[in-house]
Amino acid sequence: MIEREVRGDVPAKHHIVLRSDAGQLRYEECITRNGFDGPYTIMYHVNRPHTAAPAIVSHGWDIATARGVTEPLLRRHFQTDKLARKRNAPVDARIPLLHNEDVVVGVLRPTEEDPVYFVNGDADDLYYIHQGGGVLRSMVGDLRFKSGDYVYVPKGLLHRFLPDLAHAQMWLSMECFGGLGLLKQWRNELGQLRMDAPYCHRDFQLPEFQGPLEEGIRECSVKKNGAFHGFVYNESPLDVVGWDGTVYPFVFPILNFQPRVGLTHVPPTWHGTFATRGALICSFVPRLVDFHPEAIPCPYPHSAVDCDEVIFYCHGEFTSRKGIDAGSISYHPAGIPHGPHPGAYEKSIGTHRTDEMAVMLDTFKTLYPTDFAKGVEDKAYHASFV
Repeated sequence: MIEREVRGDVPAKHHIVLRSDAGQLRYEECITRNGFDGPYTIMYHVNRPHTAAPAIVSHGWDIATARGVTEPLLRRHFQTDKLARKRNAPVDARIPLLHNEDVVVGVLRPTEEDPVYFVNGDADDLYYIHQGGGVLRSMVGDLRFKSGDYVYVPKGLLHRFLPDLAHAQMWLSMECFGGLGLLKQWRNELGQLRMDAPYCHRDFQLPEFQGPLEEGIRECSVKKNGAFHGFVYNESPLDVVGWDGTVYPFVFPILNFQPRVGLTHVPPTWHGTFATRGALICSFVPRLVDFHPEAIPCPYPHSAVDCDEVIFYCHGEFTSRKGIDAGSISYHPAGIPHGPHPGAYEKSIGTHRTDEMAVMLDTFKTLYPTDFAKGVEDKAYHASFV
């Protein structure tokens, strides 16, 4: 939720009559958060929006379910390029790798457009587009995205993805069950992003609204309570003539994040970009490093006794890690110290900048690897720190 937006035809006040030029009554649909106390968007449909009939579900991905299994306390490295690949659409392509009660982290490599509409009734979705691009189509318009973009899709919004099929796709996915937003400390008392925030309102890209759209698609897959449910519409659900509110998808290019530089190494919280229940999502982008004449720019070894740490490596030379390629995921659990590989700490002294780019997720609750993750784990990773 960046700020309130209004597009298309809307009446002068909520919950009053809106008619077409021919006199046809429009139908309101409200997407609300936190009951009726939180952010909301009101859309105006040509047809009644709640007429979908139950149908046999035909689309969805494997859900991460096994929790509470005692795992060895190890630093882990998952080589996502070794995951099995098959032709599939985004709605079916997600592969969960790490999960807890607050988030599920996974990857997907879609090769087709979504043949159905999708609604995640469980969580907000945040994607980082590592490779590829395309269009997110929803009732509030089309949102184009490309490599290096975060794509946010709010809970409850009907949508489908149209990947650019001329290019290979690889997306990091973060399913956020407690909602997702910008960090509160970066807003002033009116809700405007502060001038010292690491991003501004202009950095966020919103959907382009064109009005009602007929694609000939009637099927919708809805995820709720960890299961997928099928529905069929009589008319196109993309029949919105206007909308007004604060609940909508957006794109944020990671290189729009404004990094901080300090006299000595600044903690990861300075790279905080998004917040969700029980987790902080950070963006590491190319930047100058610490300017104290005796600074050690490489991240120091530390024991984060309350947080698990996940890093998705996007681009550049990863100075603190060995054997890490773009697309790799490292997982360092709370309870044991972690830090740079041998030699990286010393080698960083005297450097002036870093070109690495990565997405980091710190969680307060323990993350559990799925069988998919275990199948592509670099078993020698923990020992590589010795």
